[in-house]
Amino acid sequence: MNRRTVLQSASAVGLLSLAGCLSGVQEHFEGNVQGIVPLEIHSEADSQYNIQLEAYERETNRQSYDEGYSVTPGETVGPPHLSATDQSFRVTTLEPQSGATVDSQEVSITSETQLVLIYIQEDDLVIDVDRGEQGETIDDPDELADRNESDGDDEDGL
Repeated sequence: MNRRTVLQSASAVGLLSLAGCLSGVQEHFEGNVQGIVPLEIHSEADSQYNIQLEAYERETNRQSYDEGYSVTPGETVGPPHLSATDQSFRVTTLEPQSGATVDSQEVSITSETQLVLIYIQEDDLVIDVDRGEQGETIDDPDELADRNESDGDDEDGL
C-alpha cells in the first residue's frame, strides 16, 4: 500500500468523524438558542414618569425580566432585550413623586414577537407588539385579553 492512499483514507475518515460531531453540536445549540425581542420606550408626555417592566414565564410563572427606568419628556430609552419565549410582559407607569401607579398593562410575548414599542403619553400607556411575519400588531389591551380568552381551553372541556 502506498503512502498517498493511506493519507487519503485517514483524511476521509477524519473529515467524516468531524462532520458527524459538528452536526451534533449544531443540533444541540439550535434547540437551546432563543431569539431576542428588542424594546423601546418613547415618552410623549409632558411630565417625567417612572416605568417598571416585568415579564413572567407562562408555564412556571417565574419572573424572567425586571427593569425600572425614569423617563423624561421627549426621551427614548432602549432597555435590555426580552427573550423570545412565551411570557407575559407587564408595563407599569408610576408617579415620580408619590410612586402611585398611573397605568399598568400586560401583553403576550411569543417566539414570533420581533419588537415591543412602549409609548408613554400624558393620559395613556400604549404597548405596540410587532408579531413579525404574521403582520399582526396588537396595541389595544382589551383586544389582547379577548384573544387570550378565546384561545384558552374551557375547564369543563366544552
